[in-house]
Amino acid sequence: MVVGSIRHEIESAVEAKRLWNAFVKDGHNLLPKQIPELFSSITLLQGEGGVGTIKKINFTPVNKDFSYVKERVEELDEENFVYRSTHVEGGTLGKKLASASYEFKYTPKAEGGCLCSSVFHYDSLPGVMQNESKVQEIKCAGTALFKKIESYLLANPTMYC
Repeated sequence: MVVGSIRHEIESAVEAKRLWNAFVKDGHNLLPKQIPELFSSITLLQGEGGVGTIKKINFTPVNKDFSYVKERVEELDEENFVYRSTHVEGGTLGKKLASASYEFKYTPKAEGGCLCSSVFHYDSLPGVMQNESKVQEIKCAGTALFKKIESYLLANPTMYC
């Protein structure tokens, strides 16, 4: 069993509040519309988006590892733009991971834009070792997803203000 985390940072020209509004507050609508090749739907199963909300994220067949993941919102700090969630079902839970959680933070920069930090915390199941190439694949996929939404926001400067 390996307990670990994957950290990733991306600088963005988009303000922290706009990214927060797009990804966190309206991601369940925005992601399937802007990245339909990956997200078939995101449904709020319980709650209305706040702490305790359970979301089901359905993926298209392009995601070969799993078809869905359910996550519970653990923290929603609108003042500091911090979002934390825990996987409760699906994904690689029970196959490769015993637990998984994400933490996202959007930190405004004095000169404009922001620094977007993410941390994926995990406990792997016994016998499952960390694969460095998989870590790089996850980071690249996360960057590509982020850049698509960032481009959309830059092209639509009045959205999510």
